[in-house]
Amino acid sequence: MKWSGMFEARNLHALDFGPYNFTLHPGECLVVTGPSGSGKSVLLRALADLNDSEGEVILDNSPRRSMSGPDWRKKVRYLAAEPGWWAETPAGHFHDAGWLSENLALLGLEQTLAERSVSLLSTGERQRMALLRALEDSPTVLLADEPTAALDEEATAKAEKLLRDFTTRGGILVFVTHSIKQAKAFGNKHLKLERPAERGNAA
Repeated sequence: MKWSGMFEARNLHALDFGPYNFTLHPGECLVVTGPSGSGKSVLLRALADLNDSEGEVILDNSPRRSMSGPDWRKKVRYLAAEPGWWAETPAGHFHDAGWLSENLALLGLEQTLAERSVSLLSTGERQRMALLRALEDSPTVLLADEPTAALDEEATAKAEKLLRDFTTRGGILVFVTHSIKQAKAFGNKHLKLERPAERGNAA
């Protein structure tokens, strides 16, 4: 599936952070870097309409304010650094069990993990399950907050391939990372944040 339309932030402020201004086209990735306390997660949550903010966020010419929060987040999906879990098993968090079964192997996950208690999964297994959960139903924009932070080299490579496939199909990725290597490999555009006194904008 190919997506169309741009994703834009215009004079976006959240808490004490901003302003943020950027425009992303289908297939582009904005890499967000910066030290702890520079507002990386705050930015993603504002884009997902999970934090109070001022300014505009626009997808395919539709302002965020024109949609309900749940409808917006179907298209602009937030993947937290520490995702929440509300069902007993990973499978309980997916709408399509067949889709989950088909995609587990892409991240090196065994089929049996889908029915195992979330509490028994390793941190890396939960992180990979959360990435799959975020990609189900093909969101237009993925806001990924350090999606490979808990993964070893092999698992990181598989996750990175899945993210590249997402942008190759036309998805728009906003990707927070502390890895200089990832930042160089992924970003069509780069937003480097500083603590509140400094303001960042992407070209």
